[in-house]
This record gives sequence, structure tokens and C-alpha cells, in this order.
Amino acid sequence: MALQLHVFASIIQLSLVVFMVSYGIGQIFVGSLLDSFGRFKLGTASLLLFSIASFSIALSRDINLIQMMRILQGITAAFIVVSKRAFFIDTFKGDQLKHYTSLFSIIWATAPIVAPFIGAYLQLAFGWHSNFYFLGIYTLVIMAFELYYGRESLLARQPFRAGPILQAYMKVLSTTDYLLGLVMVSLNYAMLVIYNMSSPFIIEHRFHLASLATGYCSLLSGIFFMTGGIVSKTFINRPFNKKMLTALGLQISVSLIMGVLSGFWSGIYFFMGFTLAVHLLSGFMFNNVFAYCLQRFTKNAGIASGITGGGLYILTSVFSYCLANIIKVSDQQMLSWAYVAFALATGVTFYAFNIARKNVVI
Repeated sequence: MALQLHVFASIIQLSLVVFMVSYGIGQIFVGSLLDSFGRFKLGTASLLLFSIASFSIALSRDINLIQMMRILQGITAAFIVVSKRAFFIDTFKGDQLKHYTSLFSIIWATAPIVAPFIGAYLQLAFGWHSNFYFLGIYTLVIMAFELYYGRESLLARQPFRAGPILQAYMKVLSTTDYLLGLVMVSLNYAMLVIYNMSSPFIIEHRFHLASLATGYCSLLSGIFFMTGGIVSKTFINRPFNKKMLTALGLQISVSLIMGVLSGFWSGIYFFMGFTLAVHLLSGFMFNNVFAYCLQRFTKNAGIASGITGGGLYILTSVFSYCLANIIKVSDQQMLSWAYVAFALATGVTFYAFNIARKNVVI
């Protein structure tokens, strides 16, 4: 894109940043609109606008227009994601809701695995424009299914007034067990992010392997995170505390063993063996707590869904970026100590979480 549009690579990278920022922040604020005006019309309109923005990027040669369309993509993606999460909370209750919310983390982990491979093959075969054509066509197909099968799921609309909306946001943001759950899912997802930030340097510069090896290792790490979510789904009816404590104890143990043994052993198989175990356990805990957070507020499902998605996005970025700079993750051992720090932080948060939810009735 930089070569064909005659701009610096940093300008193209900025287009990804503006999408991510508008998508993350957008999720926090769109919930009030969805709770007041419904899910179906706003969600369907967002699908159409996202598709138009994608085709505009593919056809444009103006970087400024592309940046504007990336912002539009981020905002409309926020509407699409939050409205669909709220749809499930509106439609299902009890075990059915547990079943569907537990699928979210599996889908969450699938996207970064599948998307780069599809994008790479499309770019290799047809050029970078094809990625945006694909997004535009794919979104139109989804919109067609939505128009045919979709419906409005919101039965009791909330008044779109500043007072009630602010009160709803304050209720969610002042609920201790919910906020601690959000911190826990962010800490576990940050383990995956900090690995992606540091693995190219470790694999290519420490182990002297090709960049292709980094790609396949990242693919494996995502698959194991997703597998943790699938395993969690099979334990959906087991006691929450028991399965969380077991996974947390295993995660702390594996991280500590990796850190200690890294002083004596090194290599891609040792490195990836422990890393995949940590990511499997992260996916398991992420799934359980993410589902808990989504089910916490059914009356204001749009606002709660938006804060959960946007808050996770923001907290994960902060945790991974800060720890990567504090510990200076540049080798296998430092990454293992980063895992230990995240696991211990999860343990402390889980202890506080259990104290907060003792008197909670959901």
C-alpha cells in the first residue's frame, strides 16, 4: 500500500491504529444507542456502511480518504459486534446463554488465526485491494442473511436521556465483581498479546529461525488459546470456583517452571511447549470469566456488552504494553517471567473477585 500510494509505511500503519482506536472506544459508547433504539436497524445499517467503507478503500488512491474510511470501519464494527453480543443476552437465558457466551472467546481467538492467512493469500494472488473487496462482499452477504433471518431482540427500550444513560454506565462501572472479572480476562488475553509482541525477536534473533517459523508459532499459540475456550465449554456446568482455581494453579506452576528452567534450557521446542500450555490455560480462564461478565447485566445488555468489549480491548493494550516495557521482554526467560507476573496478578484479582461476588445474586 505504501509503495502504490506513494506514502511512508508509518502512514499506512496509522490506518490500522485509527481503526483499532475507533473500534475500541466506539464499543464503550454505542451500547446506550443500542439499548434505546434497538439492535436490528442500527446493526444492519452498520453492516451496509462497513461494506461501503471497505469498497471505498479498495477503490481509493487518496490516503486521507482511506484514513477516514478506516475510522468509519472501526465505529461501524463496534456497532455490529456490540449489537450481536446484546442480541444473545436479549434472546437466551440460563444454560442457553452460558452456551452462546462461551462461544464468544472461541470466535475471538479464531479471528487472529484465520484473518492473516486469508489476507496473505488474497494479497499474493490479487494485491492489497482484494482484502477490502473481500471485506465488502463478505459484509454484504452477512447483511443479506440479517435482513432475511434477523429481527429486533430488544423488548424494553431504555429512554435516550442523559440521566438514565449516565446512571446505567455508573451502575456497570461501579460493580466490583464485574470490573475485577474484566481485569482478569484482560490479563489472560494480554499473555497472548505480549507473546505476539516479543516472539518475532525471540524466534528470529535468539533462535535464528526464519520469519515463517514465527508465523506458524503464532498460529499454534492462537489455536491453543482457542482450544482452551473449547475445553472450557465442555466444563460449562462444573462449579465456577473449582475449575478456575485448578486452571489458575496450573498456569502459575507452568509459568514458574518455564522461568526457572529457562536458565538451563533453551530452544524452540522447549519455548513453544511451555508457551502453548500457558495459552491453553489462558483461553480456558478467559472463556469462563468473559461469559460471566457478559451475563452480569441483562437489563442494559448493550451498555454492558460495549464496556466489556471496549474495556477488554483498552486494558489488554495497557497491560501488555506496560509490562513489555517494564520487564523488557527480549528472550525466552524474560517472557516466562512476564507470564508469571500476569498469572500472579490474575490470582490476586481472582481472590478479590471472589470476595466481591459472595453477596451477588445473578
